Amino acid sequence: MNAPLVSDTAMVLAAGLGKRMRPLTASRPKPLVPVAGKPLIDWSLDRLVEAGIGNAVVNVHYLADALQVHLEHYVKLKIAVSDERDLLLETGGGLIKARELLPDPFYCLNSDNIWLDGPRNAFAELSSAWDPDRMDALLLLVRHPDAFNYEGKGDFHLDPLGRISRRRSGRIAPYIFTGIQLVSHRLLREAPAGPFSTNILWSRAIDEERLYGWVHTGKWFEVGTPQSIAPTEALLAQS
Repeated sequence: MNAPLVSDTAMVLAAGLGKRMRPLTASRPKPLVPVAGKPLIDWSLDRLVEAGIGNAVVNVHYLADALQVHLEHYVKLKIAVSDERDLLLETGGGLIKARELLPDPFYCLNSDNIWLDGPRNAFAELSSAWDPDRMDALLLLVRHPDAFNYEGKGDFHLDPLGRISRRRSGRIAPYIFTGIQLVSHRLLREAPAGPFSTNILWSRAIDEERLYGWVHTGKWFEVGTPQSIAPTEALLAQS
């Protein structure tokens, strides 16, 4: 049985330029690139609906009009748009701009995520492990064997208590960030102005021993380039 969710809202990061997905993003934003019959962002939005999350905040920048029209036709959950047309704020700046639309805590996920759940859905997994007294953010991680199309060296290590540390230079880290996390407003305090990466906030939380990870029980797909689409579709068909 899935654990009760600790939030009814998710921030979906959808404002990026999609440079690695060119030429498919020459005329459409990356969240609208189709994979296995539906736009990338719908894979994330559908997972929110399946988990019982009723609200989403989606930031837009590149080819924002096309994405906003698509979101207006997605009626399975309530969607608010955080408009970054004038200035792309990166991941951290995007969270700060949308902060007033987000409860405490809130889920956050990338709009190009495709994953398969294990015995519990990803948001229930995070909810079951969430401890606001100890955590500023809880990142959903996956082991290398469960990360398809992924060719990197990993992102993080976990200590026995689940606290995160970064991959050491020249080393392989056993855990990969899926792009899904559960975030407290405490993580967003005293944030820089303008565009900045969430990594800045994570680094502070690591120093304060308040950044934690949880290992996903399902599968995760890296869909960052045109070349990764066909293998992803084949793997999804097998599943």
